[in-house]
Amino acid sequence: MIEFSLKNKLIFDGYVLTTNAVMLMLTAAAWAVLTAGMSYASELRIGSTYTTQDSGLLEVLLPAFEKATGIKTRAIVGGTGQVLKYGERGDVDILLTHSPADEVRFVANGYGTERREVMYSDFVMIGPKTDPLKLRGSTDMVSAFKKINQAEVLFASRGDDSGTHKMELRLWARAMLSPAGKWYLSTGQGMGQMLLIANERQAYALSERGSFLAIKKRLDLEVLIEPEPPLANIYGVTLINIARHPHINAAAAKQFADWITSSAGQLAITTFRIDGKQIFFLPTSTSVPIKKAS
Repeated sequence: MIEFSLKNKLIFDGYVLTTNAVMLMLTAAAWAVLTAGMSYASELRIGSTYTTQDSGLLEVLLPAFEKATGIKTRAIVGGTGQVLKYGERGDVDILLTHSPADEVRFVANGYGTERREVMYSDFVMIGPKTDPLKLRGSTDMVSAFKKINQAEVLFASRGDDSGTHKMELRLWARAMLSPAGKWYLSTGQGMGQMLLIANERQAYALSERGSFLAIKKRLDLEVLIEPEPPLANIYGVTLINIARHPHINAAAAKQFADWITSSAGQLAITTFRIDGKQIFFLPTSTSVPIKKAS
């Protein structure tokens, strides 16, 4: 334990230190605090998902934000479930994820202070071009899941608590099924890697459209089902609670949240294309920010 005495001396676990020793300790301590703070203040750590990375969107958004603000960014990528844990621990400064219910819960539980809806893409069923179950052209995703389960044909799952995995589990639940068996491939991988595994095994899979299109030329798979109405993949930006994590770069995080929901950020989102196709769309005008109750 360290404590200051009333006689201009410092007592460290019972030992009286000289003035020089005190100065050295204080200098070292100050340097440690300064350098520790620099890693947070000099960059914005954005916790985001494999789908924003694998689609190529982050490669457009982050440079545009840096150019507009001068703030350097670093993307820390994982499945949405993992990224939310990063936020709970204060390992990132802001979240850009796609599991609205979990994000609202994150704010309600005091880990975040505000969630804003940013954009949406959509989920599709991809599978082998031979399409053994003849799913091509259907718009009923739940019916397709039932057929896959009944026939026990190979199905590749993210299996990583990501937003895509959570949507897949909701679809199994709607079909009143719990998939299990050798046919169900729980990969534990990000979007791009899961698609490569599905391609290798010629399996069906639920995919975010942009991530599939980004590597389509490397795959012998195609989009088989485009649900009607579309199966929306909704993204939100969530501010971390600085009261829990005083070290985070809250000022830069606020700037990013403001920018990505501004006309400049929205333009960067809506003009992003893969093979000439728009992938991400803006939320409806009725979307409102979710804030922590005071």
